[in-house]
Amino acid sequence: MQLTVEWVYSSQNNRELSDRYNQWAKDYERDLSETFGRPNREPIVDLTLKYVSKNAQILDAGAGTGTLGKSLHEEGYHNLVGIDISEGMLAEAKNKNVYTELHPMVLGEALDFPTATFDAVTACGVFTYGHAPSSSFDELIRITKPKGYIIFTLRPDFYENSYFKHKMANLEVQVKWKLTELGDKYKAEDKGQFTLYLQTWVYQVSSAPA
Repeated sequence: MQLTVEWVYSSQNNRELSDRYNQWAKDYERDLSETFGRPNREPIVDLTLKYVSKNAQILDAGAGTGTLGKSLHEEGYHNLVGIDISEGMLAEAKNKNVYTELHPMVLGEALDFPTATFDAVTACGVFTYGHAPSSSFDELIRITKPKGYIIFTLRPDFYENSYFKHKMANLEVQVKWKLTELGDKYKAEDKGQFTLYLQTWVYQVSSAPA
């Protein structure tokens, strides 16, 4: 499994990344569960419940096989739209029957949604090495309604050692969004091989984006 993760993370471009996820899609959830395990409840779900109403229109950005969408649906969120770079992953997500729409789209590129479409955006495990760039936030802010929320996970080490730290702060300086809450670190351990820490960030889009 570790070789699979490294193989995916070593993708040289979006096409290669999509192709590799397409090949991994059917075994993705089983492999992650066997290798990392999962917390009893993803903290991103609790923070979504804290800030986002049940009737909200939510974009699950980088939906993958729909694991986050399934958890949100179980909590009463039924207006879920999912996007992902991999059509194979979206096919698995479709089988969960929790999304009203699923579309192949690439974070970091223009998204085919009107401005101010969504009440909230969620993204779990999407912003990491070799995946969606920090420039993705510009489009996510655009398609989120004023005072809506963008809730996502980041590895703390990745945040400190990538352009994300600068980009996120710069968007706040530009009054594009404001940090509302930074969740506690939590971990998923790879059976003694390494420990992966994650943290959930909650930003509120400005009422009058600059």
